[in-house]
Parts: sequence; structure tokens; C-alpha cells
Amino acid sequence: MNDKELYRELLLKLKEEIAEQIEENNETLTANVKDATGDHSSYSFHLADMGSDTMDRETAFWRASVGKSLFREIIQALEKLETGEYGICESCGQQIHEKRLEAIPHAKLCLDCKSREETGNY
Repeated sequence: MNDKELYRELLLKLKEEIAEQIEENNETLTANVKDATGDHSSYSFHLADMGSDTMDRETAFWRASVGKSLFREIIQALEKLETGEYGICESCGQQIHEKRLEAIPHAKLCLDCKSREETGNY
């Protein structure tokens, strides 16, 4: 198996996992909305329960946002794999180390540029 096939396999596996998580999260959001609107007899009447329900909904919305963003990054990485742009740092243009790509196959930045981005030292 060559590198391109390896990365494609890693990206497709990750894409499938994220798609499953998004689907599970959508089911949770749907169930939470029904609970919040009183469609179930388990609707919370106690303020603490209502707070917990609100926190659960907010967490589910956050996870949905993160999951969809990650899904888009994976799609972009698969497109770059096809165009030959995969594994090139979007900041400095250098090759991203293969160990980083194996760990984070959708990585857009090399480790040095990612570290600078996280610390704010551009």
C-alpha cells in the first residue's frame, strides 16, 4: 500500500466515524428538543432538571458544530489527496511530517506552524 492509499484509508475511516457521531448527535438533539417542548411526559418540572436539560442541549449543539467542521476538513483533505496538494502545510508550504498525518490525517498545518498558531506567535 502506498502513502496515498494509506492516507485515503485513514481519512475515509475517520469520515465514517465522524458521520456516525453526527448522526447520533442529531438523534440526541431531536430527542432533547422534543423533551424541551413537552412532547414527552418526562418533561422536567424542577429547575435543576431544566438546567441539566439545557446544558445537554447546548453540549449537543456544540458537538454538532465541531463534528460538521471536522467532517468538512476531512472532505477537503480527500480533495487535496486527489489534486496532489495533500500533506502540504497551508502556512509555510513545507511537507507535513508523515507521523503527524498518520495521527491527524486531516492536518492542514505542519507541527511548527500549528504550534505557532496555538501560541499566537505568527
